Amino acid sequence: MLDSVKIQRRQSEIRQELATLVGKTDATEDETRAMEKLDTEYRANEVKYRAALIAEDTERREAGAELETRSGREWAEMMAGFQLRQVALALDEGRELDGQTAEIVQELRSAGGYRGVPVPWQALEQRAGETVASGTPDPIRTMNTIDRLFPDSVASRMGAQMISIDHGDVEWPVTTSSVSAGWATTETGNVAGPTAYATTDRAMSPDNNLGIQMRITRKALKQSGSALEQAVRRDMAGAMGAAMDQAVFLGTGADGQPLGVITGQATYGITSTAVTAAASWAAFRAAVVRFMKGNAAGSPAAVKAMIRPEVWAFMDDQLITNTAVSEWDRMLRNIPAGNIAMTTNGLAAPTGSTVLPTNALLTTNAGGVAPIFVGAWGAVDVIRDPFTDAQSGGLRLTALATLDVTVARPAQLELLTGVQTASG
Repeated sequence: MLDSVKIQRRQSEIRQELATLVGKTDATEDETRAMEKLDTEYRANEVKYRAALIAEDTERREAGAELETRSGREWAEMMAGFQLRQVALALDEGRELDGQTAEIVQELRSAGGYRGVPVPWQALEQRAGETVASGTPDPIRTMNTIDRLFPDSVASRMGAQMISIDHGDVEWPVTTSSVSAGWATTETGNVAGPTAYATTDRAMSPDNNLGIQMRITRKALKQSGSALEQAVRRDMAGAMGAAMDQAVFLGTGADGQPLGVITGQATYGITSTAVTAAASWAAFRAAVVRFMKGNAAGSPAAVKAMIRPEVWAFMDDQLITNTAVSEWDRMLRNIPAGNIAMTTNGLAAPTGSTVLPTNALLTTNAGGVAPIFVGAWGAVDVIRDPFTDAQSGGLRLTALATLDVTVARPAQLELLTGVQTASG
């Protein structure tokens, strides 16, 4: 029982005893001393009661904070125990799933339909300390698999937010009208008239499916053991991440691809500015100023930039006259290095024979709204092909994911075209 409740009960008992004693017209000396003693105890309990409330309020806040984060922490702990090796063995040998892996798969199945075994996106994250070294003598020791080279995720660095969707279409109403205030010109005059409130719906639909096929030989299954799990996870995450990154920015909107931000610049209503000059801090600064004028950014540090490596090489080589400061140094003084993402996957390679122009994309997070939304319907559906490699005893897996891309507020993005990376 809480201390404050105990004190409240005691205070109630004291009031009852005092009410009995005070009602007597001929109280004895003992009863008078009892009243003084009860009065002193009552006043002391009032101090204790306030102190108990303060202490218990702190405990309630800590308990509430713990409850708010418990579900997310417990889910993260469960994801840490998800084993892709169990999925591979279940598809290859029909082995039953157990432990946290079985619980997560059952939970995902209850939320949506899957032909194969559903694998949560969090399970594709790279983890440390999962490779178990065998203690038995072995003349040949197989080390960890050396992964293929995939580009790092640029979409997340540019502020894109991944939205998990159970089923159906999802849309975000975005305000497109502008409401202005106005002063009354005279004492009896009216203020500015009403402005219609207009919104535009930004929708995402499950029309685009991304897939990857993985072929695992029988020897790999028997020889690699638990080390196979990390290799499969990293390879799957790398391949799908590279394809997703490219689609977010360069998706054609046709042939099954979502409409990317750069390709769909006109469709999304994103401002496009032709630089048509050598890459310089002045060109990027002008775009930052436009962000600040539109209330999309409060400072240059709030802006993220995506550029090609050729732009960095060119700007780093362009020194200000009579100084040792380059155009790249000037840019880093205003935009933090962590806000600049270099990619060869999200931006097309420079074309041409002289000036080699390329594009650059600037984004900002305004009012807690991400500039780009990437919708993912459910988890990754891993399906086994039992026929193609049946004669060799191999395992062929197909991982399917349903994704879409949209832009909430085009004012949070700007495309710079014709950024030249070579002298004419």
